[in-house]
Amino acid sequence: MYQTLKRFFAFCSVENRKKFYRSIVLGVFSALFGALKISAIYVVVQAIFNGGITDGVLWGAFGIMVLSIVGAAFINYRATMLQTEAGYGTAAGKRMEIAEHMRYLPMGYFNENSLGKITSVTTNTMESLADVGTRVVMFVTSGMFFTGVVTVMMFFFDGRMGGLLVAGLLVYLLVNWRMQKASEACSEKKMATDAVVVEKVLEYIKGIAEVKSYHVSGKYNQKLETAIDENAKANTTMELILVPYMALQHLVAKMIGVGMVLASVYFYTGGTMSLVDCIMLMICSFMMMEGLERAGTYSALLRVVDLCVKQANEILDVPAMEIDGVDDAPVSYTLQADHIDFAYGEKKIIRDLSLTIPQNTTTAIVGPSGGGKTTLCHLLSRFWDVDSGTVTLGGRNIKEYSMDALMRNFSFVFQNVYLFRDTVANNIRFGQPDAPMEAVIAAAKKARCHEFIMALPQGYDTIIGESGGSLSGGERQRLSIARAIMKDAPIIILDEATANVDPENEQELLWAIEELTRKKTIVMIAHRLKTVQHADQIVVLEQGRIIQQGTHSQLMAEEGLYRRFVAQREQAVNWKL
Repeated sequence: MYQTLKRFFAFCSVENRKKFYRSIVLGVFSALFGALKISAIYVVVQAIFNGGITDGVLWGAFGIMVLSIVGAAFINYRATMLQTEAGYGTAAGKRMEIAEHMRYLPMGYFNENSLGKITSVTTNTMESLADVGTRVVMFVTSGMFFTGVVTVMMFFFDGRMGGLLVAGLLVYLLVNWRMQKASEACSEKKMATDAVVVEKVLEYIKGIAEVKSYHVSGKYNQKLETAIDENAKANTTMELILVPYMALQHLVAKMIGVGMVLASVYFYTGGTMSLVDCIMLMICSFMMMEGLERAGTYSALLRVVDLCVKQANEILDVPAMEIDGVDDAPVSYTLQADHIDFAYGEKKIIRDLSLTIPQNTTTAIVGPSGGGKTTLCHLLSRFWDVDSGTVTLGGRNIKEYSMDALMRNFSFVFQNVYLFRDTVANNIRFGQPDAPMEAVIAAAKKARCHEFIMALPQGYDTIIGESGGSLSGGERQRLSIARAIMKDAPIIILDEATANVDPENEQELLWAIEELTRKKTIVMIAHRLKTVQHADQIVVLEQGRIIQQGTHSQLMAEEGLYRRFVAQREQAVNWKL
């Protein structure tokens, strides 16, 4: 229990940890105020047996009781507010910390870890931590302190009773320890199935069009239902395992109270305890049970808190790329790869590759699928770090730039465009939230977006669906280009930007790309002949190696993959139905 709470507090930020510590200190005072009720009862009982009960005694006892209730209520309110602020503040802060940390993780991490797991940690896990963690700290600590205060008072009344209570508490703690061990065995399964449910729900929703098109809804429904059933079983199993321990724990707490009452009566009838002390000790016994049950009920959730912390730390502990470095602008925008190698795990993707991309030139990368085209672009822009060799920008190793300084030099237009559920204007000015509307409209016009944007219900203020689902593929691509034009980076990377665009949108998109790439250093991945034939150099990649390099006319003049590639594309264009 102590180690779990220690890890939880270490997980919190300094500010939130201080709030928890202050709430714990308030919990001590709350326990003391709660124990004042015993003093009030003692004053009245003592006066009754001494035959000296008076208005002064009653008013004095009433005053102590009011002080106890009001003081405990006020302190509990303050402690609850502090713990709630700290709990939800911790969850919010860690979500932001995880998001910031993921900005600097190598892209390979997101291939190895499902979106469902990351989503589950940042939603379910953090929500559980905010809710359960707060209640655990609140009730476990307050229950422990109240039990401790009552135990001290019992020693004050009679040392024998204090010793008996300590023995009972040891039995109680033994049961609680066994419950913690049982919780440890099933909590990980519960958290794992939580992540799988989120993953399968996201997979089903994102792929709903394909599911309907290929009539495989039954198969994918079954996957989702299986995940939900497994999660339900894990939660049910956890409850079934913990309920007997919790029942035994409550029984032990009540038996301690009953044992204290019987011991008090035994000592009184044996003449070794006064009647006043006997009555007070019986009252203390029942009050002590309240504190024990309060602490015990929530202590079973400590393992859940521990797992929440562990899962969040698993993401935060993933080594980030080295992001510190100089914040200087490069002296030129020439990119160079010098004998670079890269592998995904054991699979070699890039092999001893060297390439120079001069400033303000266009380099087209072509080759068969799986040849390493996208990976090479990612290495040039440091989405991943090379395993060996160097990549330089302006003659300086890209690792020597700070990550933010490096990224200022790149704009990307990917095949799959992601647009946020926000206004069209905010999607264009993404990354520059303070950009004036005039600049947004100017970028949209250059990207050939203005006309279709003005045709939308609210123009630039139209809310588009997540991922831009309400727009056509060509429109989404042009918005992505408008976003890149707003950034005005000197290096543009185009990854299959025209691959999925219909003929009606293709010319508009090509004009937009021309506007974006004017006087820039361009690296493009493309399959269409018209997008590569005017490049300053064409690089043919196969199995991670450059097998051909030159202009379109040079490569067409020699036998090789590029000429076969062009012939296949021309043949495909001439197909007729």
